[in-house]
Amino acid sequence: MSNEAVEFWEHYGPEYQRSCQIPVDVHYGPGSPNEAHLQLIGPVAGKRILEVGCGGAQCSVAFALQGAIVTAIDPAASQLAFARALAARHRVTIAFHQTGGEDLSPIDSDSQDIVFSAYALGYVPDLAGCFREVYRVLKEDGLFVWSDGHPCFLLDKETKQMSQSYFDTWNVDVNQQQQTMSGCINLMLDAGFVLERVVEPDSRERYPDDPWYGMWDYVPELMALLPPTIIFKARKRERVVHAVGLMLPLPDA
Repeated sequence: MSNEAVEFWEHYGPEYQRSCQIPVDVHYGPGSPNEAHLQLIGPVAGKRILEVGCGGAQCSVAFALQGAIVTAIDPAASQLAFARALAARHRVTIAFHQTGGEDLSPIDSDSQDIVFSAYALGYVPDLAGCFREVYRVLKEDGLFVWSDGHPCFLLDKETKQMSQSYFDTWNVDVNQQQQTMSGCINLMLDAGFVLERVVEPDSRERYPDDPWYGMWDYVPELMALLPPTIIFKARKRERVVHAVGLMLPLPDA
């Protein structure tokens, strides 16, 4: 996460938690149903899960309450303070580390069954490096499920027109990197992942487990036009190098 983004979340994090009142659950983002509905991850009891950019750790606590062995990282101390208090209130044990998604050095290689992230990777300045780190810490056949703001959800609330070019790489409104959909997918493929599914939740429906509904630009008239959230499900597979046999002509007798 950039220094500017860390500073922003250090100051804004407590107000964000107060205003959103995010329940303990595995959320993917505004305009999206939760994991219980989507079933992208499945049962987690006994599995090792790393949450990247945990914020207040509502998702991490939800995983821990389901029996997972959870590690959570975030670069903002104010968010981690809220997260630790929430974990203590729910009497679950979570290993917290203050670091960004591009530096997973506190996490051992090949140690995690699942890496999860919701609406956090847009703040990572080196997304390619982050994906390489996620690949490193996952076990073989490990699952990588992450969500972020949909790259097409760049609508102005008043005009309902695009507020910036889809191809711009920086969203000044939220201090985030702005990737195209192909950029996200290709960076995952370059890191070695096999992409299994892309989900664009139908945000025309109001989901009872969406705490962001109606806040900021997540209003019905805009979510009826484009989904604000996109979700990727990928898996770590062993890289296989295939030898190519060359057919050479035999010499003349």
